[in-house]
Amino acid sequence: MTNEVLELLMHRNATVTEEALKGYYTEDEDLQALLNSERYSLFAGGKRIRPFLTMEFCRLFGGEDEAAVPFACAVEMIHTYSLIHDDLPCMDDDEMRRGKPTNHRVFGEATALLAGDALLTGAFEAAASNTAAGAEISAKAVAYLANCAGRYGMIGGQIMDLAGEERKLSLDELLKLHSLKTGALINAACVLGALAAGVSFTDPCMNDVVTYAESIGLAFQIVDDILDRTGDSKLLGKNVGSDESNQKTTLLSFYTVEEARFYAEKLTRDAVLALKKYPDSDALCSLAEWLASRDR
Repeated sequence: MTNEVLELLMHRNATVTEEALKGYYTEDEDLQALLNSERYSLFAGGKRIRPFLTMEFCRLFGGEDEAAVPFACAVEMIHTYSLIHDDLPCMDDDEMRRGKPTNHRVFGEATALLAGDALLTGAFEAAASNTAAGAEISAKAVAYLANCAGRYGMIGGQIMDLAGEERKLSLDELLKLHSLKTGALINAACVLGALAAGVSFTDPCMNDVVTYAESIGLAFQIVDDILDRTGDSKLLGKNVGSDESNQKTTLLSFYTVEEARFYAEKLTRDAVLALKKYPDSDALCSLAEWLASRDR
């Protein structure tokens, strides 16, 4: 699949996701400040990679979009909440996100905090209300998503990241951090797509789903670290060089840029190898390759 075809498919999936996300909002004058804050970040653009993964894994295993979209929305809500909270003064204290002022710079710290809370809880409402997938699958998806987003997943990775601001992390600690902070939600996006198609946790093909997810999750973070060192802030829509200026431990604390790129390419090959035996895996294989070569 060419990059042009992949980007067209990504745009189509993103449009489907965004239209579905709008359906979770009804106007309420008393809550307008909160709703505006949520939507400011939720509809600020972005590549919608996680919803793409959910939808494409559902299609890979013969599922219907209707069963995947609520899970895709749930994952994107959690991703957006994490970005709002990461940018807060008590965390990374960032000023820009996706080329725009961060949420708390526009709406204030308290409203941004509550907007993130509302997106997190709204995600589980969306996943649990997935009538197209059915109650049993939705319950399994909610439990899996909660685990990936919680203390043994994304939040656990965030607390390890905060610890890394106080001391230099070992390579093993850093790899675990990335598997949790970045990788866990990518893992959830992939697995929820397979669940939406009726794949069980005991099905051998779920191992291929997880291998792909873990491989692209770490590759994604490696490329992020490289771009923070070498990228263009205008293309990225956020400041670059913050990791180095804050003396944070990154993969580039252990590898040169060239070595890190080679590592990302190896992980990408692992991801492609896990899926290429499936007839309809072109989109997911192409996404893995595109993520490893991206410049934003």
